[in-house]
Amino acid sequence: MGQSNSVCMKLKLILALLALQLCFTGFSIVSRIALNMGISKIVYPVYRNILALLIIGPVAYFLEKKERPPLTFSLLVQFFFLAFLGITANQGFYILGLYYASPTFASAIQNSVPAITFVMAAAMRIEKVNFVRVDGLAKIFGTVVCVGGATIITLYKGPPLLTAKAPGDGSVIEDVSAMPVENWTLGCIYILGQCLSWAAWMVLQAPVIKKYPAKLSLTSFTCFFGLIQFLIIAAFFERDPEHWKIHSWEEILSIVYAGIVASGIVIALQIWCIQKGGPVYVAVFQPVQTVLVAIAAYLILGDQIYTGGIMGAALIMVGLYMVLWGKTEEKRVEIREMEDPLNKHLLDGNNKDRGCSAIGTEIP
Repeated sequence: MGQSNSVCMKLKLILALLALQLCFTGFSIVSRIALNMGISKIVYPVYRNILALLIIGPVAYFLEKKERPPLTFSLLVQFFFLAFLGITANQGFYILGLYYASPTFASAIQNSVPAITFVMAAAMRIEKVNFVRVDGLAKIFGTVVCVGGATIITLYKGPPLLTAKAPGDGSVIEDVSAMPVENWTLGCIYILGQCLSWAAWMVLQAPVIKKYPAKLSLTSFTCFFGLIQFLIIAAFFERDPEHWKIHSWEEILSIVYAGIVASGIVIALQIWCIQKGGPVYVAVFQPVQTVLVAIAAYLILGDQIYTGGIMGAALIMVGLYMVLWGKTEEKRVEIREMEDPLNKHLLDGNNKDRGCSAIGTEIP
């Protein structure tokens, strides 16, 4: 019975992780469509975060009444900086990168986030690195391979592999990724900036969660401060009232999807998956998004697939799994090291008891 429940839970976790990657895939495609329709790169995240806050805020208020610690000025400052990294910089760089590059390669470069997170955590001494053991070397070499793959995608576009066609009629459509190499490189640099901010957000979020364990409330506060930051940016760079108007149902649907699915549902799924499977298991499924985005972008947007992107994405995936394997092996070694002294202590205790028994039988 217990084994059956375990298998059922693993199946649920796998289905939830696949659903999570589908949500991310849909967001990449929907965002690119919104940009193609001419929606403002500042207005789009503003509306997205308003919707997300309206969804997450009330849920967090009612579900985490007992878990929520009292607010302090120090915590609010930390929430503000987390919002800058996780909302403003993360979403801003992503939208800019998506505008100049394609969803496929944006997703491919995002596979380097675990490796970048490892480097930042190691630099801040949150992550331990053993240069002698195999697991430590795997994490180091995996990080180098990930960075190499991201560099290839950024600097080398390469010849196209397939001719992009519109679904159904077989006619060739305009390739949205067919743009000057300078713009392509700029788009990849923006996505790398998004990966850096995303990784920094995850690293800096860990100590904040220890002080403020109410995860949904923390997300609500970061979303609120991120919205304020985007509104300040908009006050300087998006003053035209026309850009704030929604002109079509397609724009409404893209904003609703970004706010409800990409921010609301995705956050809930991520929290559940991490609680059930752990962050390493969740990160393993990240490359699935790259494959799904590549297929969807080719079929829906007519995006071209280039050899440089394939080579870089393959290297990033190899590097990612090296880092994840190193992390998993490191945990096994730590568990073994913790268990060995305990076993030794128990054996020593048993031997002492046996010695006493033996002595007791010999002495009359």
